[in-house]
Amino acid sequence: MTDTTPSSCCSPGRGKSDGPSGSVSATLPEPVAASGGGPGHDGMVLLPGGSFLMGTEDPEGFRADGEGPVREVRVSAFRIDAHAVSNRGFAEFVAATGHVTEAERFGWSYVFAGFLPAALRRGAGRPDGTPWWCGVEGARWDRPEGPGSGTEGREDHPVVHVSWNDARAYARWAGARLPTEAEWEYAARGGLEQARYPWGDELTPGGEHRCNIWQGHFPTKNTAEDGYAGTAPVDAYEPNAFGLYNMAGNVWEWCQDWWGTTHPAGRRSDPRGPGAGDAKVMRGGSYLCHRSYCNRYRVAARTRNTPDSTTGNLGFRCVRSA
Repeated sequence: MTDTTPSSCCSPGRGKSDGPSGSVSATLPEPVAASGGGPGHDGMVLLPGGSFLMGTEDPEGFRADGEGPVREVRVSAFRIDAHAVSNRGFAEFVAATGHVTEAERFGWSYVFAGFLPAALRRGAGRPDGTPWWCGVEGARWDRPEGPGSGTEGREDHPVVHVSWNDARAYARWAGARLPTEAEWEYAARGGLEQARYPWGDELTPGGEHRCNIWQGHFPTKNTAEDGYAGTAPVDAYEPNAFGLYNMAGNVWEWCQDWWGTTHPAGRRSDPRGPGAGDAKVMRGGSYLCHRSYCNRYRVAARTRNTPDSTTGNLGFRCVRSA
């Protein structure tokens, strides 16, 4: 197992010196969680719960991420979205509640440089060590690549540029919540024990692409052999055995838990992360993940980001306790 730390190449976080102009706005108010019940959240899958082996000792994994040790975990029954929340679904939430996302409040969000015209790339701030990310003024959930872009034709793609706080507000409106990390991994595994991916141990069985990740040489050449250079529809590819789509690749997904890298020994039931922290867990990898630098589209892979961070490869799905 590789010994390395979580990398901002996966999804960069906000910092005091980040952004298009080298600074961010003043401290933001907590987003207001809207009330009203939401759309009923059809399309959830009921999972009966049970015990599974969480974590991995995979030699391709990242020890410092806290992927191991393998431990027995039991989760109670719950319902989970069959796919990530789409642009269409998030638009319904915004229309019903008037919610203003944190990317809108800050005035900018991170966009992959390869999606931008030269003029926007030149004027954008970039995080140290990850020049493929650009802080773009005006980038937000309904303008994914900044001014002049939109979600037309991508209504069924996952919403992006949403912070953990935005995701929590949506979930409350929908009468749901974000999944715990244990629930997310149990769901992603689809009943397979210790498989590397939601469908098994081979990335492309029979030459078939099963997820939306980077193909080629990162970050300069994406051959898009899996069919997509950016986000894919939320129901692209075959679902796992639980009927869940895109539990690997496409977009990172926020989890409820605070980040931690130590896990108590022994069997645990419905575990939660640390009681507090400065970063939230993200799972699943994204269309920018590549084995050469961010091999985190494996089921047990994990990383983190601050709750106010927003990027063009970060979304979420919801759960409800059964």
